[in-house]
Amino acid sequence: MIASSLLLGLAVPATPALAKTAAKPTAAKPVTAAKPAKATPTPAKTTPTPAKTTAAPKLAAAAETAPTLATRLAAVKVAKTLNYYPDTAGWSKMWSDFNATQINADLAKAQALGATNVRAILFPTTMGYPTPTATYMDRLSQFVTMAAAHNMTVKFTLFDWWDGYSDVTGSTTWARTVLTPYKDDKRVISVEVKNEFDATDAAGVTWAKKIVPAIRSIAPTMPLAFSVDGTAGATGMAKIKSVMTATPLDFYDFHFYGNSERALANIRKAQAAVAPTPVVIGEVGLNTLQYTEGEQAAFLARVFEAAKVAGVGSVAPWTLYDFTGTAIPSSQVAKLPAQYNYGLYHTDGSAKPAAAVVKAEFTGAALPADLLDPSFELTADASPWTAYLPDLGVGVRTTSSAHSGKWSVSFTKTGKDPSGAPSIRVSPVAPVQAAQKWHAEVWVRGNGATGGNQIALSWFDANDKWLGGVSSASLPVGATTWTKLSVDGIAPAGSASLQIHLKSGDNSGTVWFDDVSISNS
Repeated sequence: MIASSLLLGLAVPATPALAKTAAKPTAAKPVTAAKPAKATPTPAKTTPTPAKTTAAPKLAAAAETAPTLATRLAAVKVAKTLNYYPDTAGWSKMWSDFNATQINADLAKAQALGATNVRAILFPTTMGYPTPTATYMDRLSQFVTMAAAHNMTVKFTLFDWWDGYSDVTGSTTWARTVLTPYKDDKRVISVEVKNEFDATDAAGVTWAKKIVPAIRSIAPTMPLAFSVDGTAGATGMAKIKSVMTATPLDFYDFHFYGNSERALANIRKAQAAVAPTPVVIGEVGLNTLQYTEGEQAAFLARVFEAAKVAGVGSVAPWTLYDFTGTAIPSSQVAKLPAQYNYGLYHTDGSAKPAAAVVKAEFTGAALPADLLDPSFELTADASPWTAYLPDLGVGVRTTSSAHSGKWSVSFTKTGKDPSGAPSIRVSPVAPVQAAQKWHAEVWVRGNGATGGNQIALSWFDANDKWLGGVSSASLPVGATTWTKLSVDGIAPAGSASLQIHLKSGDNSGTVWFDDVSISNS
């Protein structure tokens, strides 16, 4: 876990407008992260003609000692997993437009981030059903071999974009063909039977109760799981556990697309729903179409740090790359613009700030010192700071005055109403829990300042209910030199998140904020 100083809670450059929708009380509620829709497209009824490909390398011989269920499950719990599709060929296109050269280069990039595992999502209607074609089995073999060459194991996700629940015989045949070559292969560590399984679907539940025992007989030492989507969350996981009592799973795969400020509370809720069965976070991400790249980086850092506190050792970012406009096959997913923008890297290969966060988390290095931009020196898009009540006044990045560096954030001619004063806000990376002591400070300068200009702390519970807050003394009115304002508070009972606000209300002059520091004990 990060040191309590958290590099000032890890701040990122305040964006001039920083305008995002605000919540309510004195210290605005957190912005909820958009979750990627996982709508299942209507799969083609015929198997696409596979692209020509070079012959696959021979499947590596199984190691002298075959894996056991225990050794594989142990690997699952600590896997540094990345979700992956090529930037030009997402979902089923990864296999129908298979490009071994590109995939190999991408796996090298994943390895450089510190990944030790990669997820392979498989599509029966693309690969051939009920029997996968030799071409597609060859491509899967190449993928597993290339991953191993980059020191990565593979997790299989079966039956994606497929709902043929009435055909247990066919689905068993398909699973047997796919899994038999890998049942004792250490390079494959687990099987997610179905991506984002809906346990309220009666036909799906009937199928699941039959296919899980069938897969166990095919690959007895392979840990099996289901995942749930970001909306179903802990409730969906509990439902799966209740319907699978007679055929229990080995672990559960939690897909996290909720509010990262409350990540610890949400992860613990998921764990409690399926205890004592282990939980991993198989997908987590924030898109950079609706949010800044700085928000994405801070989002991932918060989830990784919360997972550590909760004892979850495997967190898998979604996804390595953004996608080009033609990368996603025709489907409901393809119609959602945000789905193209969850990558750690742009389609031109350049890294977003989130890539540095993931590398630090995967390798055990310190998180970037400027992650939360405490001195507002980063570019606007690298900022996790957002605006609260922007209609009453907007914080603007400026070089007109700075306590250190070149940049600060200024407010001029602000208003105030019963819902509070305009501000910019950010949340720390460290998970928030009741009874923690928090300290925050900032340097402020005024010119003809009036009203209230402060730094404030505001706490919320797991349901986003405001629990209270505390503010510093206000900057004296008029003209002032750089003055340090500080505030201390104890997280109240039920606290799940904290926001730090730089507030300027009823101010007819100008104030500048710079060099924020946040710590807890």
